[in-house]
Amino acid sequence: QVHLVESGGGSVQAGGSLRLSCAASGFTLSIRTLAWFRQAPGKEREGVASITTGGTLYYAGSVTGRFTISRDSATNTLFLQMNSLKPEDTAMYYCAASPQSDWTLGEYLYKYWGQGTQVTVSS
Repeated sequence: QVHLVESGGGSVQAGGSLRLSCAASGFTLSIRTLAWFRQAPGKEREGVASITTGGTLYYAGSVTGRFTISRDSATNTLFLQMNSLKPEDTAMYYCAASPQSDWTLGEYLYKYWGQGTQVTVSS
């Protein structure tokens, strides 16, 4: 079992930055891919970025060039640095972990999910 806890959400103005963190615990050796997803009110959950243990990174087009995903293997922590935030980035952000090495952000790949952290961007 893997337990994921997100932190770092908050409210910022457009153009601002936030850094999300996700602490993983439990059987973390089983994890091959970590990712961030988000869900805005009234919308389906969407993949934001992923990182495999092999170092492959993937970003959704809407965040490319603004968001950076990274991980600290020593502390089992996943990060999402979000710059140049826009009101449309407002959503609940979820950390997810997959036992498969696959960067494609298919929700069905992810076995473990955190509870989410809210990000609100005002114009």
